[in-house]
Amino acid sequence: MISTVNQLIQIFPKRTDLVKITERELFNALWLINNRPRKCLDFKTPFEVLMYELVQLE
Repeated sequence: MISTVNQLIQIFPKRTDLVKITERELFNALWLINNRPRKCLDFKTPFEVLMYELVQLE
């Protein structure tokens, strides 16, 4: 959680007026965060792990 908050701060610096962020900017930020490899996921991206889990459900 803290790591994700720090990533958001890198994308949207402190004192950014969040009301002025467009939907496109928000989706771009989410894409960047979800496609960044994580040590806790054995250097896979959250998106890769989600896709793997969804395939396992089929």
